Amino acid sequence: MTTATSFDTKSSTKGLGYAMPHKMGRALWAPMWLMALMAFAVGFVLAIARASIIADFGVADPGAQRLNHLVPAFMFIGFAAVFAAVSFAVARILGAFRKGGGEIQESVGDDVKTVKMPVTARVFMAMMMMGMMLIIVMVALHFVAAGNAGTWTTESLEAWARSLEGFRRLGIAMYLFGIAFGLGTIITVLRFQSIRIRELAHV
Repeated sequence: MTTATSFDTKSSTKGLGYAMPHKMGRALWAPMWLMALMAFAVGFVLAIARASIIADFGVADPGAQRLNHLVPAFMFIGFAAVFAAVSFAVARILGAFRKGGGEIQESVGDDVKTVKMPVTARVFMAMMMMGMMLIIVMVALHFVAAGNAGTWTTESLEAWARSLEGFRRLGIAMYLFGIAFGLGTIITVLRFQSIRIRELAHV
């Protein structure tokens, strides 16, 4: 039979409250959503401008080539922000479970048992950070290419865009894998808390 001792836990007399990742999740999930909305809006406006320039002057126009890099740059700022918002929301949920579970155990008068950070949570945070850093680097390189649209050849700019696209997609994949591990952590915490609540009912 699975019991609370089947999990890697630490005991205390009081609830441990929010850890630093939970506090960051509570503080940053909403600003990340807002940043995503703004970045997507800018990318959409720039895409309309690019289409207008291409219609008037053709795809080889320096302005069109510049926007060929600025549009995905802002769009992927949006993607990075929206996936960060989801990741921070997952951290916020985990923090609510940790704080609420501790308060329930404390109110019963028994030892407060808290699950130590599972491996899935560590993978979740690592994948999130790597995905975010990779996307940010690719966005920065898009801005570099956009700044050189008047001096680089069209072929060079297009080759640059194709290369950056692959790395951007890798960053998105890292984010998605991280979120999957974050959801797996929620499942682990829910399993522990349901078992712990049944144990407290017999105290």
